[in-house]
Amino acid sequence: MSANRSNRAVRALLALALSSLMLFPAVSGAVWNKDWKVRREVRLDTSATGLPTKGALSSVPVVIRLHSGNFDFTSAKPDGSDLRVIGGDDKTPLKFHVERFDSVNELAVLWVAVPQLMPGTDKGRIFLYAGNEAAQREEDAKGSFDAATAAVLHFDEAAPTRNLLDGANATGSVQIEKAGLLGAAGKFSGEPIVLAASPALRLAPASGFTFSAWIRPAAAGGSLYRQGAVELKLDGGKLVLSGTGLSPVSGGNVRTDAWQHVAATVGGGKATLYLDGEPVAEASANLGELQEEVRLGAGYTGLMDEVEIASAPRGAEWVRVAALSQGAEAKLVTLAAEAEVESGSTSYFGILVSNLTPDAWVVIGILMAMFVVAVVVMVGKARFVARVDAANRRFLKQFRDADDFLAIGKTGEPGALQRSSLFHLYKTGVREIEKRFAHASVGAAAAHVLTGASIDAIKASIDADMVRENHRLNSQMVLLTIAISGGPFLGLLGTVVGVMITFAAIAAAGDVNVNSIAPGIAAALLATVAGLGVAIPSLFGYNWLASRIKNITADQQIFVDEFVTRAAEQYAA
Repeated sequence: MSANRSNRAVRALLALALSSLMLFPAVSGAVWNKDWKVRREVRLDTSATGLPTKGALSSVPVVIRLHSGNFDFTSAKPDGSDLRVIGGDDKTPLKFHVERFDSVNELAVLWVAVPQLMPGTDKGRIFLYAGNEAAQREEDAKGSFDAATAAVLHFDEAAPTRNLLDGANATGSVQIEKAGLLGAAGKFSGEPIVLAASPALRLAPASGFTFSAWIRPAAAGGSLYRQGAVELKLDGGKLVLSGTGLSPVSGGNVRTDAWQHVAATVGGGKATLYLDGEPVAEASANLGELQEEVRLGAGYTGLMDEVEIASAPRGAEWVRVAALSQGAEAKLVTLAAEAEVESGSTSYFGILVSNLTPDAWVVIGILMAMFVVAVVVMVGKARFVARVDAANRRFLKQFRDADDFLAIGKTGEPGALQRSSLFHLYKTGVREIEKRFAHASVGAAAAHVLTGASIDAIKASIDADMVRENHRLNSQMVLLTIAISGGPFLGLLGTVVGVMITFAAIAAAGDVNVNSIAPGIAAALLATVAGLGVAIPSLFGYNWLASRIKNITADQQIFVDEFVTRAAEQYAA
């Protein structure tokens, strides 16, 4: 009966394990192309950006940040050459390029030309594909920006002053700060870099221009952009735009040692200054014809990143999208969980599992092994204790009903009694009594008489055997105590290491929005949950088994006293 209950418990545990596996999402195959095995939905949410809803923006360059919290880097090639970006119809390839792909530190930055971005909606989306070992690199840096863009500098480590649109390097040198806003950034110390005069950079009344950049100044002064007499500079922490045909305009409060997006636009008879996507100053402007070299960072000290120069005045919507999609807050772009792409519903366990770091997998693997060992011990021990308890009850009934208590086990069902710990103690006592009877003088009247010393010696032998029986009852229980005490600490170790890695990746990426922090920390906490998942069942099982073993131990002590008392009454001198 107890064996059947134990078998049912094992089957229930297996069913629970199989049903828990169903909580994790299956890997979805590619839709755009079956050769790409990984497909992620990139959501473009402009509903909370405060953008006016006058109409769609076209050919918008949008930044996609990838890190360990939102992307499994092991699913892509080590150099990221298999990455592809597909439009919202899941059919049209989009122009994009990779500014940075670091599979070791699990950080990547992609620039994508989104054909159309509707303000005020959370329904915009594109798709990111990866997972094709045979794929070759397919990028288009120039195509990632619209035709009005004249120059783009990412300050890449390999070519810090390269203009992405024409491939030409600017003169001058700039130090590289690896931990910039988006990948690396230029570190200026007052010396400018110079873009040669070209038709693309020409200033004209009919076309206007836009300069935008991310800056982290170390001081409150310095020139950011200058072409001839037209200059955008910092003066006492204020943005100042001046030049021939321009009424001087200043505004904003630029902080030091903090990343801020600055932009200046001239066109349509006015000049506008922006700070972090918000207009801070405006004045009338009548831009003159000008085609000279462009000097960036003359007299400026601090960091600068993502410099863009356009031969057209960008609108307020465009500037705000740039600030929101490129900045540390990154409110515009989020990656949906893999399970949400096909079903439209969220599998939270799938999100957690997909964001587990290798160290967390190691810890959870150890905890899974501990859980399996604990279950095996609990099931095996429960069956063993049930058999011992049942056999003890059968034996005790025979012992108390027998007229000749020394004859138990010599007839009847000795095999069935072998599971009884009381029967083992009984055999020890009988063996010691018969040994003393055998050494008594043949024919002596006291041949079957036990002295007080003999009774004490018999009891000592039974007590020693009882200690061995207790060891047998408590064997492997230490594995449960290890699971109870060690499981939570091991899980906590995995969580702490996972949180440390998450924050280190965020610090390196310069991305501190909740969408980048939450998945990594939630996945790290899964290690603690796993530790508790090992400890709690082990605690319940240990306490139940300990109580059963305690009862059997008490029965053994009572039986020893009962056996010795009966032997003394029957065979004492």
